[in-house]
Amino acid sequence: MFISPRLLNWLLFVSLALIWGSSFILMKAGMQSLSAYQVAAIRMLSGGLILLPFAWKSFREIPPNKIWLIILSGFLGSFFPAFLFCIAETKIDSSLAGILNALTPLFTISIGALFFQLQVTATKIAGVVLGFIGLCLLFIVRGNLDFSYLSYSFLVILATLCYGINVNMVARHLKGIGSVSIASFAFACLIPPSLFILWKTGYFTDFSSTSISTTWWMSTFASIILGVMGTALASIIFYMLVKRAGTLFASLVTYGIPFVAIGWGLLFGESISILQIACLLIILAGVYLVNRNKKA
Repeated sequence: MFISPRLLNWLLFVSLALIWGSSFILMKAGMQSLSAYQVAAIRMLSGGLILLPFAWKSFREIPPNKIWLIILSGFLGSFFPAFLFCIAETKIDSSLAGILNALTPLFTISIGALFFQLQVTATKIAGVVLGFIGLCLLFIVRGNLDFSYLSYSFLVILATLCYGINVNMVARHLKGIGSVSIASFAFACLIPPSLFILWKTGYFTDFSSTSISTTWWMSTFASIILGVMGTALASIIFYMLVKRAGTLFASLVTYGIPFVAIGWGLLFGESISILQIACLLIILAGVYLVNRNKKA
């Protein structure tokens, strides 16, 4: 059956939104029996193992003076955010984490302007301001905020800040290196620290136990799916989409992710109010202004 290039682009787009939007509920599922550190480590380990066959070829193609930057990119763009999101979701809903993830483009443009000499227009500045207003309102409408809730929410914001730094660093210093080469080598370098964390948290001791529950296995499976689908496969789909349809179209997946996350959250009994949806729309309006006039 023939599929038109345009339809294929949209199928990749929807697939990416569904995969990334489902990541937040998979983190919750993983933490039914595993710790936040174990879920994040299994995610990184699974993604690294899937991409490992491409790593050696990538290593030979990478200039020696860029290797440390790619390793740093792996930590900023994947490793640290994975742990920050999981730790945050021990206290906040997965749907809220999905909403806060929409701040990534706003941090990308802000960090680019402040530290990477990125030229920004008044429209983009307005988008950042509007997104920040939406973020503030999101916390206000919840009411009865306590320090624990705020602090764990800011872990997600810190993760999006890491994403913003990484995107600018890759665009500025790793422009001539293929995306798959960057991803595969970076994730290969994340395998040792992931194994170390699993060892230190006693995961392998539990694995060798004869009294492992079904819930433990389900949590492990959810974490593996998170790594294989939400990290490795999603990265490949994203790079395919960028090459086929351009960066602007690919970046618009940001709009779909929060709604998928909210849908899963509602399905599993999490609460979301109309006012929180309204705040999400304000944040996404800011994202739209940031992306406006951006050339693919």
